[in-house]
Amino acid sequence: MTSVMRLAMNQPRKQRISDAFGAAAAGYDDHAGPQRFAAELVADLAQRQGGANVARILEIGCGTGLLTRHVQARWPAAQQVVTDISPGMLAQAASQGLVAGTFLTMDGEYPAFDGAWFDLILSSLAFQWFDDLPAALARLAGLLRPGGSLIFSTMGQGSFAGWRAAHAACGVEPGVPDYPSLDALRAMLADYGDAFAFDEDHALHCGGARGLIAHLRGIGAVVPTEGRLPLSPRDLRRVMAAFDEAGEVDRYQLLFGRITRRT
Repeated sequence: MTSVMRLAMNQPRKQRISDAFGAAAAGYDDHAGPQRFAAELVADLAQRQGGANVARILEIGCGTGLLTRHVQARWPAAQQVVTDISPGMLAQAASQGLVAGTFLTMDGEYPAFDGAWFDLILSSLAFQWFDDLPAALARLAGLLRPGGSLIFSTMGQGSFAGWRAAHAACGVEPGVPDYPSLDALRAMLADYGDAFAFDEDHALHCGGARGLIAHLRGIGAVVPTEGRLPLSPRDLRRVMAAFDEAGEVDRYQLLFGRITRRT
């Protein structure tokens, strides 16, 4: 097992994201129900797509290794390059003792590779942190060997609808990013000759506003959209009360996509 450190972050927000996920690394798996579901489905899609003849695999945004371990179990002989923007998360994944490969600290939006190298490029719930998803998809697709596939999950527009509605009821803006709709993701993939996208809903039984906030903090998802300031304590209490009054369940809309290079 080797560990390589390389990071290509072009703005302070990426550093804040790295720091937030690093701080959450030790306890991340305790809060990662939707993340486990998404990682397993990405791995299943990859297995159906990639078959047995997979020599090189790149993972973007490994987190604590939820997807990483699925991938190695399916392709134990493949070269596995495992990356994350957060050194803390990367160290947590590498410490599991069940994964062999190259661990690389890297901003997946700007991969540190050139040319067609990989049979599979996989990612689960990392792309929502990218600044320009269409451009990142093009960069990553350019790293695929003929017949190779990019398979990923990311957050969809319907995620945290209840939390957003509580903010709207109080006349304030949420810090939750503006995720793409399924139609928007399909439009991004339309120019690729062999691609598709679909979505899955995953209920988040968080036990009210306090539980939702604990979930987000537990997974390190605490960096707001650029330009949005944290709520004042008074406004946060109002939003939490509105959320609890409306009900104690929210959801993830998980988007899944695949791009395959045929030539």
